Amino acid sequence: MNIIGPDSLVFGVEDFDACVKYLQDYGLKRVDNGMSGATFEALDGTSIVVRRSSDTSLPPAFAPSPNIRETIYGVADAASLEAIASELSKDRDVFRDPQGVLHSKDDSGIPIAFQLTVRRKLEAPPVLSNCPGATLQRPVNDVGADHRAPVVPRSLSHVVYFVPDVVRAERFYRERLGFRVVDRFTNVGPFMRPAGTQEHHTLFLIQGGGPFLIGINHFTFHLSGPNEFLQAGWRFHEKGYKTFWGPGRHVLGSNYFWYFNSPFGGAMEYDADMDLHDDSWTPREVEANAATSQIYLFDYKPLWSPNGDGH
Repeated sequence: MNIIGPDSLVFGVEDFDACVKYLQDYGLKRVDNGMSGATFEALDGTSIVVRRSSDTSLPPAFAPSPNIRETIYGVADAASLEAIASELSKDRDVFRDPQGVLHSKDDSGIPIAFQLTVRRKLEAPPVLSNCPGATLQRPVNDVGADHRAPVVPRSLSHVVYFVPDVVRAERFYRERLGFRVVDRFTNVGPFMRPAGTQEHHTLFLIQGGGPFLIGINHFTFHLSGPNEFLQAGWRFHEKGYKTFWGPGRHVLGSNYFWYFNSPFGGAMEYDADMDLHDDSWTPREVEANAATSQIYLFDYKPLWSPNGDGH
């Protein structure tokens, strides 16, 4: 099954206007101005769909609102779509909507859907950095710092769920949909990728408990690299959004991270520079703690200058 990764995340929310403003400030482009909701895209066409939680067109809520209501995966070809339909229909309801999107649920009861991917091919220049001893990358007289540079998220990276039974949830994605475990936090859950990508993870499953038994933990979009990542996070913080965790760099996956509180029921993250792995990779397993969660972590501070005038 050539599943590439999440094409779209669909949310049912309470404060629709706050969610719209949040995604606009985050840097996504609004492409759907319908009365019933809104869709926000990254550069490659992956998206977030926001609907009011009372919208009857949404899949039924499986967790308290606001929360994710469906994850729509992109697949590379029609044969994969048919294989998924055949596999899931063995023991659960599967249906196609008028647009040909295949809808069902995973073993945790979370609605999932599959479609021929909407991802557009990106043609972007490489991120250049001048390093002593290495071949010149950024040309002479080409200035690297530009506070006016636009920052637009490039692609939907991953989604993270709390699940009531992480062993059962992992088994479903691994055995039924062909996902691979790339790394694992002991007694927490696995980082997983489908067959159609080499990204470290597009899905992370966390053993839930208490009020966080099931539902969204966080989701994120890729940016081009560390400079764009820090610039985006800085601007977002300056607009008044509160940091949940970061900025820093993870150990498993190596991606830069900066998480912010959000009105979607979980955190929303900026990330950049995630590891890629093929099928020869041997998964690591480590205890989840401060040392295994990040190799460094910073705190946001206001701008400063030697003259002491701050900003």
